[in-house]
Amino acid sequence: MNLTTEIDTMKEPKKRRPKSTIILTVSISNELDVVLARQRARQIAELLGFKGQDLTRIATAVSEIARNAFIYGGGGKAEFIVEDKAPSQIFLARISDKGPGIDDLKGLLDGGRTSETGMGLGIIGAQRLMERFHIESAPGQGTTVLLGKTFPQRVPRLSGSDLVRIAGDLERFTLHTPLEELQQQNQELLRTLEDLTQLNREMEDTNRGVVALYMELDEKADYLQKADELKSRFLSHTSHELRSPLNSILSLSRILLDKTDGELTAEQEKQLSFIRKVTEHLSELISELLDLAKIEAGKMVVRTKQFEVQELFGTVQGMVRPLNVNPCVELIFENPVGIPPLNTDDGRVMQILRNLISNALKFTERGEIRVSAAMEPGGHVVVLTVADTGIGISPEDQERIFEEYVQIENPLQKQVKGTGMGLSLSRKLAELLGGSLSVTSAKGVGSTFTAIIPLTYEGFLEEAVTPQIDKHAEPSRLPVLVIEDEPSTMFIYEIYLKGSPFRVIPAYTLKEARQALRQVLPVAIILDILLPDEDGWDFLVELKQEKSTKDIPVLVVTIIDDQHEKGMILGADDYCVKPVDRSWLLKRLQELDPVEKILIVDDEESARYAFKKVLKDTPYTVIEASDGSEGLRQAREEQPQVIFLDLLMPGMSGFEVLEHLKSDPATSAIPVIIFTSKKLEEEERLRLSAETVAILFKRSSSRQMIIARIKNALDKVINKEV
Repeated sequence: MNLTTEIDTMKEPKKRRPKSTIILTVSISNELDVVLARQRARQIAELLGFKGQDLTRIATAVSEIARNAFIYGGGGKAEFIVEDKAPSQIFLARISDKGPGIDDLKGLLDGGRTSETGMGLGIIGAQRLMERFHIESAPGQGTTVLLGKTFPQRVPRLSGSDLVRIAGDLERFTLHTPLEELQQQNQELLRTLEDLTQLNREMEDTNRGVVALYMELDEKADYLQKADELKSRFLSHTSHELRSPLNSILSLSRILLDKTDGELTAEQEKQLSFIRKVTEHLSELISELLDLAKIEAGKMVVRTKQFEVQELFGTVQGMVRPLNVNPCVELIFENPVGIPPLNTDDGRVMQILRNLISNALKFTERGEIRVSAAMEPGGHVVVLTVADTGIGISPEDQERIFEEYVQIENPLQKQVKGTGMGLSLSRKLAELLGGSLSVTSAKGVGSTFTAIIPLTYEGFLEEAVTPQIDKHAEPSRLPVLVIEDEPSTMFIYEIYLKGSPFRVIPAYTLKEARQALRQVLPVAIILDILLPDEDGWDFLVELKQEKSTKDIPVLVVTIIDDQHEKGMILGADDYCVKPVDRSWLLKRLQELDPVEKILIVDDEESARYAFKKVLKDTPYTVIEASDGSEGLRQAREEQPQVIFLDLLMPGMSGFEVLEHLKSDPATSAIPVIIFTSKKLEEEERLRLSAETVAILFKRSSSRQMIIARIKNALDKVINKEV
């Protein structure tokens, strides 16, 4: 049985296969070769830019695994490799043998097994020393161990010619004798012990100190990882929890400012404007916090799409036009010429441009803001620039502005409060896409921000997973397909529809949306236009042309505020600018797919309450009447689809109510279900059976039985109409 165990502290998602270059291969056939492998590991690491304790860690880990290959595997080889991958390169050592293999690899790695010689700690120690550790072993097929350490950040990316030069430079290194190597190893150990003594003076026993340090490092790594996860979870959860009320505040303030419910005094209008501005500022802060948390946690997903820069400029122009309220500032988008299509995340590029333009609008009192694009010589990247004639930035502040929460003191700053995170987020987004963001500026002259974006994204791509929809989950609730690429917004939709007759079927891309439509037919579709993989308008046209989907109502919900007419022409049933209001959403869904009304006529309040609880989270709306007269009035005015009628009521009995219902042309066609605790005589049962669709007794009727009788009554009405 082949047993493979992988431990990769970098926790990388599935990605494109990186390029690898083998610098040197060392054969291991005797003890001198083990010493040689250790020397070469340290020498190559030093040439690659590693220093200090990193050199000792690499040499020690390689030495331990090479010794295992010689002693237990009867010999093998050590290959030293540079793996080229975004965002940094990795130095790898692959040591393999053709020995008997390891029959209990998992037990060895868990620390529960040692060999007869007491070994096994070498593998565990090497695992702890290196960032990347991968081991494969099968009985009778040998063992292969892969050790890896990421290049230090200060080391520039090495090209193929650099690696060839480094391989040549190995010849100038002197190979030490085993005694000299032992002396150097002792010197490294002494330096390590000295460093450990300085870090922790309580460690008197050096050997125990090394073991304790390993344990401390493991604990700290685990603590830091948990702290980072808690921070990201807190930011994400807090952001989600705050967005719903903020969106509601924005929507309600907009309703009031539009004077939908009447005129406002000048003072009221001023107060509402302040409320709206503060809420918008807070909403912007939360969005940027969430994005920063995603990037820092390595959870920002890059979704590539092929698009034109001209198309990108058109979309951004529509988004930022409402922000340009200063008539003294002209916003100019130059026509991009000679730029091939980009294959990267258009949503992130759009976010970078929007942040830069928004920032320029804040700090430009007069003149112009010019947005342009050009190809860099070589043809592999596009250069996007946002140049303004604003207040400018002094040289000493031109790097500080990219730090989180930093805002440069300026009289204009007091008038245009910001989050202090927009530029930091934009730079991190540009780096995420494999590019960069910089600024050139002079006080009083203006600023030019330059974003360099590769034409093709070469980083890690998260493989799309086809969503599997449980058709049997909450069958009583109506499915609504929500096509939205932002998880935070999808979360809001789930909160909005919680407890309603509708349930969310999520789709983060149009590919997922098409897959969902093959599994379930929704009663409505909520469509965001700005999606990462395709154009939302094209998908809307596709929906309306397909026979199976053309009758599904579509609500377009987006941040673009000037495309309402286009949406309605292409077949949308309504158009809403984010943030969407919950009451509006529920009202529109109910209008698009009318919910059946069920009238319960019963004088007992507890019985009516229990009935409503039974039909909670179903596509039925319950209306109630406490006596016969009220029930007749509700039946005429509300025209419910089904009436549940109690027989024992003071004043007008259920028998009398039924007689009035059947004699009135306005209510005679409404199916009636008797819902009572009265023990019926045979004559009463026969009479009621002729005038109602079912007789249910309160004590013995389950939720499933009640819902089944409602569906049966509705089916009879539909069949009559047909």
